[in-house]
Amino acid sequence: MINVVLYEPEIPQNTGNIMRTCAATNAKLHLIKPLGFSLDEKVVKRSGANYIDACDYTVYENYDDFLSKNEGEFYYFTRYGKKPHTSFDYSDNSKNIYLIFGKESTGIPKEILKDHLDKCMRIPMTDKVRALNLSNCVAIMVYEVLRQQDYNDLLRFEPFKGEDYLEK
Repeated sequence: MINVVLYEPEIPQNTGNIMRTCAATNAKLHLIKPLGFSLDEKVVKRSGANYIDACDYTVYENYDDFLSKNEGEFYYFTRYGKKPHTSFDYSDNSKNIYLIFGKESTGIPKEILKDHLDKCMRIPMTDKVRALNLSNCVAIMVYEVLRQQDYNDLLRFEPFKGEDYLEK
C-alpha cells in the first residue's frame, strides 16, 4: 500500500489537493499534528474538490504517535537529500511504502532525517527555486511508485464517458 505522510502541514490548499490525489490513487493519507488549519475549513474541501470523503486518512498527535501505529518502508523527502526520487525500488506492492513529506515552511526536522540518511531523497531541479510545491511533489512521487508497480488496479480509461469515447 502507498502511504502519504504529511508532517505538520501548514497550507490547507496543499492538503486538499493531496487528499484528491490520494483518493484518485487509493493511497492512504497520514496527517501529523499540529496542522496549520482545521480539516473542516472550506478551503480544504474546495481544494479537495469534494473528494475529501473518498480519501482514507488518519490524524496523529505527533510523529511518535505515527511511528507507534505504522510499519513498513519509510522514505523521506527533503531538499537536502542527495539521492533522486527515482533511485529507489518501489516495485514490491506487497510492502507498505510511506512517503514522508515535511511542512511547507521548514520541511522534516533534521533530528528525524539524520537517522534515515539512506532513505532521504529529493526531486532534481535547477538552482532557481528551493523546492516544488508540496502537492506537486506528492503527486510526482505517488505516480513514480505507481509506475514501478504498473499502476496496480487503477483504471486505464475514463470511467464516465467510457473506454471507447474517443473512437466514437
